[in-house]
Amino acid sequence: MAIKRYKADADNTIVNAYESNLRTRATGSNMGQADVSEIYSIYGRESTSSAELSRVLTKFDIASIESDRTAGTIPAKDSVSFYLRLFNAETSKTVPRNFTLVAQAISKSWTEGDGLDLENYKDSGVSNWISASSGVAWDSAGGDYHALPAYSQSFSTGLEDLEIDVTTLVEEWIDDSKSNYGIGIRLTSSEESALTSYYTKRFFARGTQYFFKKPVIEARWNSSLQDDRGDFYMSSSLAPAADNLNTLYLYNYVRGRLTNIPAVGTGEIYVDLYETLGGDALTQTIATPATGGYVSTGIYSCSVCLTGTYSSLRDVWHTGGVQYFTGTISTQTVAATAVSTGNNRYITKIKNLKNKYFSEEEARFNVYVRSKNWSPTIYTVASSEIENTIIPSASFRVYRVLDGYNAIPHGTGSDLQTILSYDVSGNYFNLDMSLLEPGYEYGIKLAFYDSQRQSWLEQDQKFLFRVEDYEY
Repeated sequence: MAIKRYKADADNTIVNAYESNLRTRATGSNMGQADVSEIYSIYGRESTSSAELSRVLTKFDIASIESDRTAGTIPAKDSVSFYLRLFNAETSKTVPRNFTLVAQAISKSWTEGDGLDLENYKDSGVSNWISASSGVAWDSAGGDYHALPAYSQSFSTGLEDLEIDVTTLVEEWIDDSKSNYGIGIRLTSSEESALTSYYTKRFFARGTQYFFKKPVIEARWNSSLQDDRGDFYMSSSLAPAADNLNTLYLYNYVRGRLTNIPAVGTGEIYVDLYETLGGDALTQTIATPATGGYVSTGIYSCSVCLTGTYSSLRDVWHTGGVQYFTGTISTQTVAATAVSTGNNRYITKIKNLKNKYFSEEEARFNVYVRSKNWSPTIYTVASSEIENTIIPSASFRVYRVLDGYNAIPHGTGSDLQTILSYDVSGNYFNLDMSLLEPGYEYGIKLAFYDSQRQSWLEQDQKFLFRVEDYEY
């Protein structure tokens, strides 16, 4: 999988609301330690023309993102997306509908503060509506913000979470073209000045007790490796061009660790394909080598289309006269049929599932899949293992068993962050257990893409495990 979450390390709600006496504005109040934050615009409470506003400031540890990128934990620029996520906090107060929130980078350093009171504004301190930090005022009351980049999200019911793609801004923070002072979130200028009230949108703040509700910047990317060594098809006029392309991978393990091949590094590698004629007899199937390249540390790939009737192939990976690996490939052919096959149903199993995982580990799950309608003959059962079906488009989600909360939902959109990898052994995926709150039981559900229905179908089987903290 490819999700990494970075929690907020400072947040605050700043207001210019009136205190309960409706005479004094609480512009010096601070809510930096409150467990929720809120955004509102209140019109006409003190007089027929009075307006009261609330805005949210939140900041994240970008140094951790930079460190993870340097270590290769997250990909380089243009290969990863970053999302700002704040989670709705239910409230007994009136919730606004049909409004828009704007998010912009804060342009001045600010202090979180120690205040808690969101109701009576009795906790004074900085930051607040007037001051960014002790002795330092905002240039403009209510906070200072960069004009660009600017982001927005519309809300219809007012109960939605906030989820905005802020990739451009995060990359500016990473490359130091913009200083990281966090993000300010507020109603649009027209809504803040409207002759109507927008009561009151609340989000959980970083001080909340709820593990999954803390504000985060979430990194998402597609880390799946789709290795066609076990699903290699010869080119056919029956198939579209994309389905005639096969991708092969080379994994260079040295003492159990993926390691770059010294002579190749992050450069090109070449692959010759040979037909196996029996014994050691080989015939080259392509006149010139296929050119492969670097994927990530110790992993290289190449993509080929191959015409002919070869039933078995050998792939030889090399550079500069040095051969690194020789593999075998069993090929398949595309065939039309006069009978509709209907909808495929599958039996799935996670072969290496454990009862318990620790919160600091990243676990790999190996998935076994076979057709539900598979009917083996006596000879098949006695002479061979049951074939593991490779699913080219598969996704997973993780839910908390106690209440069904979707801790990691299916990510099958543009970022493809929960897509399963596959190789000659079948489908698999990795799961970073630090994304899950320890002390609870979780379930995994798989979904396969049905090309006939052009939709994802979640499979019936569920796979349960617990996450625990290390005791020492």
